Amino acid sequence: MEALLPYVLDWANLLLRWLHVIVGIAWIGASFYFVWLDNSLHAPLDPVLKAKGVGGELWAVHGGGFYNPQKYLGSPPTMPENLHWFYWEAYSTWLTGFALFTVLYLFNANTFLIDRNVFDMTPATAVMAALAFLVTGWVVYDAICRVFGERPGGDRIVGLLVLVYVVGATWVACHLFSGRAAFLIIGAMMGTSMSANVFFWIIPGQRKVIASMKAGEKPDPVHGQRAKQRSVHNTYFTLPVLFTMLSNHYSMTYTHPQNWAVLLLIMLASVLIRQFFLLKHKGVWNWNYPAAGVIILLGVAVWLAPSLPLPSAAPAPSAAVVAMSDIQPIIAQRCAMCHNAQLASKNIRLDSSQAIQANAQLIYQQAVVLKTMPMNNATGITEAERATLGQWFKAGAAQ
Repeated sequence: MEALLPYVLDWANLLLRWLHVIVGIAWIGASFYFVWLDNSLHAPLDPVLKAKGVGGELWAVHGGGFYNPQKYLGSPPTMPENLHWFYWEAYSTWLTGFALFTVLYLFNANTFLIDRNVFDMTPATAVMAALAFLVTGWVVYDAICRVFGERPGGDRIVGLLVLVYVVGATWVACHLFSGRAAFLIIGAMMGTSMSANVFFWIIPGQRKVIASMKAGEKPDPVHGQRAKQRSVHNTYFTLPVLFTMLSNHYSMTYTHPQNWAVLLLIMLASVLIRQFFLLKHKGVWNWNYPAAGVIILLGVAVWLAPSLPLPSAAPAPSAAVVAMSDIQPIIAQRCAMCHNAQLASKNIRLDSSQAIQANAQLIYQQAVVLKTMPMNNATGITEAERATLGQWFKAGAAQ
């Protein structure tokens, strides 16, 4: 039964990741749509609509049909019985994301959370520290919004303080966890705040407004102001969070010695690009924002580029033939401890020459090209050993 655990966890990982992507698309799609809609409405020309309290409308065509969404500035003449609430998407995204984080990272803290070259800690400490990031991130962010959000110029103050906190949290995470885990934890911290905004502020505020309307009372405008503020924050958080969720596939970002700066720069670029689209919805085409974002991304790409060997006048020596007997000791020392009959991580075994031969492509991809394996380089594979594996594969992966 114990031998099946990695296989079961792989299936849990697959299904939870799939579900997380599905509900995440639903949440982000709804969020982006309403931000676009809110910024694209025009004052109605029809006096009947004005008399009904419609403050903005839009005509659109999609799928062969015409749509006419309308936004009421106050309560509609009759409160509809079937009023759709947009909250299950946010809650489902967080729940599936946390479940995936638990299965992949918290249950495998020694493998995924800890890099002893960065910071040596026990798995229990790593798990508690990761959870503390999620809780503390929300507490600090929410406190900033509560204290400064309703002051004159509060939006700028909140934005600056949140930026300072994210910078500090990113630096700490990248000096505490493995690079891959640090990127994900920062994204999970921001994603937790996004879902908490919906749970603690946006939906409760909307419920209070509707309750006041049904009671014939004038709603307190502060609820709408707070919900709007938190919704705006969520739309700026979205692209940085999406990058952190994808970053585990691109080791050149999280394995860099200054990975904290890499993450911050890429998140900054995504915010600038998002700002372009927010202004575009309002009819303002400011290309300075996406241009700055692209320049930052290009700068990061150049910064992370591997060093090229200096040209040499002397002819390169002919490459020695690398056989199975040359690479099998490397794999036995660096890889087989996680890929054997007792612990076949990812359902892959590398404890025999036949198994190594069958997985030659994966070995080359993961250990030589991507350099994601061994995880966090826990076994200390050297660049020379990676080069030997690559030479063996390029020569035909001979037995």
